[in-house]
Amino acid sequence: MKVRLRNPDREVEVTGPRRVRDLLSELSIDPDTVLVIRGRTLLTRDERLAEQDQVEIRPVISGGSGGKGPGPKCRRCRGPAVIELRRHNASFCQGCFIHFVHEQVKRAIKDHAMFEPEDRILVAVSGGKDSLALWDILLGLGYRASALYLGLGIGEYSDRSGEAVKAFAEERDAELIPVDLRAEYGFDIPTAGRKGSRSTCSVCGLSKRYVFNRVAVEHGFDVVATGHNLDDEAATLLGNTLRWQTEYIARQYPVLVEKEGMVKKVKPLHRVAERETAAYAFLRGIDYVVEECPLVAGNTQLKYKEAMNQLESGSPGTKASFYLGYLDRAAGLFKGVDAAELSACERCAQPTTARFCAFCRARAQVLGERLLPIVDSGSVNELSDRDVARELSDEAMPAEIYGA
Repeated sequence: MKVRLRNPDREVEVTGPRRVRDLLSELSIDPDTVLVIRGRTLLTRDERLAEQDQVEIRPVISGGSGGKGPGPKCRRCRGPAVIELRRHNASFCQGCFIHFVHEQVKRAIKDHAMFEPEDRILVAVSGGKDSLALWDILLGLGYRASALYLGLGIGEYSDRSGEAVKAFAEERDAELIPVDLRAEYGFDIPTAGRKGSRSTCSVCGLSKRYVFNRVAVEHGFDVVATGHNLDDEAATLLGNTLRWQTEYIARQYPVLVEKEGMVKKVKPLHRVAERETAAYAFLRGIDYVVEECPLVAGNTQLKYKEAMNQLESGSPGTKASFYLGYLDRAAGLFKGVDAAELSACERCAQPTTARFCAFCRARAQVLGERLLPIVDSGSVNELSDRDVARELSDEAMPAEIYGA
């Protein structure tokens, strides 16, 4: 049989017939990190593959790459299942699985009072499975959900992402606000990674947080919703805990309340695993970008995800127990740790803990501009570069302000 492996794309031939679980075992692939697809159908681990079959093995975790026995039954309707969720010890058919995901999101919204039906929601979309699935869910639940796509200028990857988001919006007649980083701010992410002092992923995350908040404020949105899933949150919490970054831990909550100059930030997918969002997007026919960003190699967050994947493989439910347990039993212990006081950036008026926000400083460095002198009340501010550097070292990281 022919097997197409994704991210990166390649094709291998293996002998058949055999069950899906045996194929994955031979290829040394963790079943909890992939979807196995034949045509337009998801396959469970017990499905039998024929010699003439052509299947796709699609990674869904960032960083990953006759004689039939009865298949698993849907827990809810007892029909044939299309997906198994080991952490729930359950299987679902297509319709019941989509219902399950919707219920998880509805519970997240209700439990944390994320927004009301009349609120205007701005969904931060990238073209990937999580953000497009979130937008689809919120629209399906009847919310007033528009989306913002930030073009990062990462070659064909950004081109493909922008096309996927545009097609999604057109199919659903939904409002899309596109912003091009280079056109609006004079640089793209590959350039910033080469010229700036921050890593490529750092300046990318900083730019996204800044633009999402700024557009939401300027367009009068009540809340920004991001596609952070359970895997993202568990990996981030692991990293923050290993380094005991208590300020970050205190802010790692599904809701970041609005402050002066900042809209409310929410994570409605925090109860849904990454594999589940990928399955949802596939079953809903969402054409998302499967490939990862080509600049992501070496990202520390992926190492924490790999560690959590290994724990989850041996003990299904570990990620949910770790993160949701933190929310239920430990988050309150860190209240009050967040003491960052904000003021308006002297260049752009966005919130910061210093005179100039991290985005304006990063942008000035990439473009070769000087932040100073700045004209203030008719006089020239003579703050030196050394003073600016000192303020930079004392400033809270952007993630503390906008959320990781």
